[in-house]
Amino acid sequence: MSQPPSRDHKKTQDDVFPVRPDEPTGGWGSLRGINSIRRRERPPVVPALQTLMNQNKQGGHMCTSCAWGKPAKPHFFEFCENGAKATLWDLTSDRCTPEFFARHTVSELRRWPDFNLEMQGRLTAPLRYDPASDRYLPCSWNRAFAEIGAQLKALEPKSTVFYASGKASLEASYLYALFARAYGHNNLPDSSNMCHETTSVALKKSIGVPVGTCVYSDLDCCDAIFYFGQNPGGNSPRMLHPLQDAVRRGCKIVTFNPLREQGLLKFVNPQDPVQMLTDRPTDLSCLYFQVRPGGDIAALLGVCKHVIAAHDAAIAQGKPPVLDVRFIAQHTHGFEEFLDKARATDWAEIERVSGLSRENLAKAAKVYAEARAVMGIYGMGLTQHVHGSQSVGMLVNLLLLRGNIGRPGAGISPVRGHSNVQGQRTVGIAEKPELVPLDRLAELYDFCPPREKGLNTVEACEAAIRGDLKAFISLGGNFVRAAPDHALVEPAFEKLDLTVFIATKLNHSHTVHGKTSFLLPCLVREEQTRTISKPQVVSIEDTFSHVIASLGTRRPASPTLLPETTIVCGLAKATLPHNPKLLWDAWKNDNASIRDAIERTYPEEFKDFNRRMYQPGGFYRGNAARDRVFKTRSGKAEFTAPTTLSALGLGDAAGRYHLVTLRSNDQFNTTIYGFVDRLRGLEGPRNIVLISPADMRRAKLKEHERVTLVCDVDDGVTREVGDLIVTPYALPDGCVAGYYPELNPLLPLSSHDLESKTPAAKGIPVRIRKANGVFVGGLEQRFGV
Repeated sequence: MSQPPSRDHKKTQDDVFPVRPDEPTGGWGSLRGINSIRRRERPPVVPALQTLMNQNKQGGHMCTSCAWGKPAKPHFFEFCENGAKATLWDLTSDRCTPEFFARHTVSELRRWPDFNLEMQGRLTAPLRYDPASDRYLPCSWNRAFAEIGAQLKALEPKSTVFYASGKASLEASYLYALFARAYGHNNLPDSSNMCHETTSVALKKSIGVPVGTCVYSDLDCCDAIFYFGQNPGGNSPRMLHPLQDAVRRGCKIVTFNPLREQGLLKFVNPQDPVQMLTDRPTDLSCLYFQVRPGGDIAALLGVCKHVIAAHDAAIAQGKPPVLDVRFIAQHTHGFEEFLDKARATDWAEIERVSGLSRENLAKAAKVYAEARAVMGIYGMGLTQHVHGSQSVGMLVNLLLLRGNIGRPGAGISPVRGHSNVQGQRTVGIAEKPELVPLDRLAELYDFCPPREKGLNTVEACEAAIRGDLKAFISLGGNFVRAAPDHALVEPAFEKLDLTVFIATKLNHSHTVHGKTSFLLPCLVREEQTRTISKPQVVSIEDTFSHVIASLGTRRPASPTLLPETTIVCGLAKATLPHNPKLLWDAWKNDNASIRDAIERTYPEEFKDFNRRMYQPGGFYRGNAARDRVFKTRSGKAEFTAPTTLSALGLGDAAGRYHLVTLRSNDQFNTTIYGFVDRLRGLEGPRNIVLISPADMRRAKLKEHERVTLVCDVDDGVTREVGDLIVTPYALPDGCVAGYYPELNPLLPLSSHDLESKTPAAKGIPVRIRKANGVFVGGLEQRFGV
């Protein structure tokens, strides 16, 4: 098997050398990380620097990495380590040309590692799969549009899926959703289905909105932050600046996470000369609790139980109440049921499931009760569980106890991943028709939008496995690699009639193709689009529901590349019957006219869109729950009594561990930048399994021993990943961890949040098999069961 040359500084050794992570987040380490990518990608130096200097600022492009907010008053450098890596990755000097594909069959490329595929650089020309030669061959844009349109016309619309990653702009996303519905389906899964769909469902149920209630300025006036299941050091480092500012003015951060992540422990601000020269970090979390996987419901209930007890004691002593009784009476529903549940739950069960002591949870409750304004911040450590919706609901419960929704410095704040994943849902990328103004679309465009619920990510995979799915169109992303159950999903996708990938670089999903397949290369956000004699601007929505303009200024990687909007318009025009109100020819050349269409569809949220998006920090779409208007069934914020203390689908059993999948510091989603996970003290290959030294001793495992993880779901399917290097790491008992997406084959499609169908990647039940075939580890050894 031939392999491409690797330029990753010979990071190919067979062993990892774990050390205690003592290097703080930020600091010189972040600069070294950025520089390593710069040396490898070799972008033009001056244009790259200009791009970075304007990143996340007015007149510049909005980062293509995470969705963290864009402050109205930006720092001198408003980019972070991961944001800079994403930009340099986009602006690489390497090109993946038709000549490359002439040298390699698709079957061969399918065996290449993810890193090596993307290392080939930017795609430069549209390509069509040729089954006779097993290669992608160049074709014209007109031919691609015509053939794709002809195939889609011949298919039943509901047998097709239009997937979107969270990177496409608001303009491209609006057109893509409109195309799907005009074609005849709501099969519009997106990357949110794999991560924060739990948020959309749980928050809608409890406070009436599917997004967080906080804005950037809340970080300036909160007194405490309760932080769950998210690692800002590796996933959203720009977040560390306001967290550092909050701590310096006295805010207390209380963190719950199975791993002790440096991003919530220590931070050296690269823009602070004193910190850089002295290397003296800011300590971030005042309390850090390593909760067991799935133990957040129990931990939160324990904190609530302490707060309620403190309130009872205060009332008995004639002191002011601890709970916000007026807020609870005026603005909430279900409090008495939740109160009964909290009081009746046994402390022994809370401690067993959470892995935390009653005394430690009392410390967290004290911080909460003494804080005037509290923010609840969380990530996929809450959402990616079988009972993830209940975990999110429990965090809402804690905030409601003291009225921490709907006032400055308080609220709930999910940290979104992809740079526009929240915005895509705002403008119609949704499989749920009730989330979309279908009547308004019918009125504006004179067609009948479908009313049936579409397929989400899990359901799309299940449809492919059954043989019901015939075509898959992908607006960005690496769907097959990001999805669960690789051994079932990949063979199913090979049987599709049609696959179409709109992409910037080659990835694994492009090698798992249908009978007919196209690779359609598009511009990146940093690149300039010029049509009708002027630069075209796009827009995105950040995690705080602010919409802001993004202007690319760099020369395209190839003259044949097209913007995503133009590609969507070309596909739609080739597929749909003529409709004079669907202005595909006009829209493909004028993004401002697309924004006018968005404003007509969503007049309240996008009023004066084309002007307001240029405001510093963007314009706020608004949030009813922030104004204490709760659009729930009761008209009030809902307390929810949990039906389980563990968010796991399968609990403890002898020999069972629970796997948490992770991204490294050198990674964004499925994109692997390199092999240095410096904030965890790890360097080298990614085929590792982290496990506590205590569990290693009990299981008689040795460091660097090779083992196999086997999924412990008994559904008749064997799921395993072998050749994993045992690596000691500070984890709760019974917990193991390893990298996403390499360990996705262990996650069954059926293992997902019960309400949202978000894959449960943060608590996969597994067993450990040694090289001699013997399974190791017994739960009776760990917990006395």
